[in-house]
Amino acid sequence: MKPIETALVAVALGCDAFAVGLGVGTRFCAPRQVFRLSFHFGLFQFLMPLVGWFFGQNLVGVARQWAPWIAFALLFFIGAKMSYESLRPELSEQTAHCPDPTRGFSLVMLSVATSIDALGVGFSLGILGESLLVTATWIGVTACAMTWAAMKLGNQLTQKFGRSMGVVGGIILMVIAVKLLV
Repeated sequence: MKPIETALVAVALGCDAFAVGLGVGTRFCAPRQVFRLSFHFGLFQFLMPLVGWFFGQNLVGVARQWAPWIAFALLFFIGAKMSYESLRPELSEQTAHCPDPTRGFSLVMLSVATSIDALGVGFSLGILGESLLVTATWIGVTACAMTWAAMKLGNQLTQKFGRSMGVVGGIILMVIAVKLLV
């Protein structure tokens, strides 16, 4: 694959990571949170083409069947929770508790949900006999950078427009969830 084609594929695959990063960044943008989400999105975008390459079309079929439903449920839940928490009256840091989507099971599921398309790309590249490692590396690095930029942008929008951006971020996640099913 030519370098321009690799770059276009990487950006196309990174768009979901960007959208989710924007939504999450409106509410969760501490340096560790930005690092965790960016790193994991990049890592999963790197690994999924490799998985697709090694496990072939049957796994792609199963992933395509169930992944949209899993991604829908997780993104919709996290988006609804973010919107709800943003609409609640101000609470002290000790009493406010909104689960951090950049940790634990939510982080893994968001990483899988945003990188499932890369599984099919890896399978396709395997069939075509293309160089996978370089392409997967570019895909991962691009997704990481796009997620980082999106989280920073989401945070800046929140600082400029206030808590209502948390609602917007939650709605973005819920719209992406519905888009996955349509």
